[in-house]
Amino acid sequence: MAACEGGLDLVRLERLERRLQALEDAEAIRNLKARYAALCDAQYDADGIAALFTEDAVWESPGLGRFEGREAIRGFFRRAGGIFSFAIHYSLNGQITVDGDTAQAQWYLFMPCTAAEGNRALWRAGIDHEYYVRVGGTWMFHHKRSEPLMNASFENGWAKARFV
Repeated sequence: MAACEGGLDLVRLERLERRLQALEDAEAIRNLKARYAALCDAQYDADGIAALFTEDAVWESPGLGRFEGREAIRGFFRRAGGIFSFAIHYSLNGQITVDGDTAQAQWYLFMPCTAAEGNRALWRAGIDHEYYVRVGGTWMFHHKRSEPLMNASFENGWAKARFV
């Protein structure tokens, strides 16, 4: 085997570089997810959120809709403050798999929020299934699909009715 300075062989060095790149990519995706949540929690900054998605991205959530393309996603988030007047997005237990310039992840979402209609406090939870692509060296959302697990009133909680 060919050796490089310090006695490390090139194969081992290449393997370390690939592992480091995978760790850096997963961290960049975690940061992308955190930026998304922060922008949602800042009264749904539609322009900021749309900038995190590819031009041909898809955002979908049962009950809220399916939006194809960055402009449709921007349009939805311009109206989102009329759906939720308050929200805190907790993204938990992320499982990220990177494959070159594409990646996928699954996250648990826990979202205490207030429905604008009726000023109702809600507990929301679900699983986010996400696909990402690296565009010009930057990770972006390509497809984000939410799978609802509960949408319960604060007063009654989820034990009596998981969906209101």
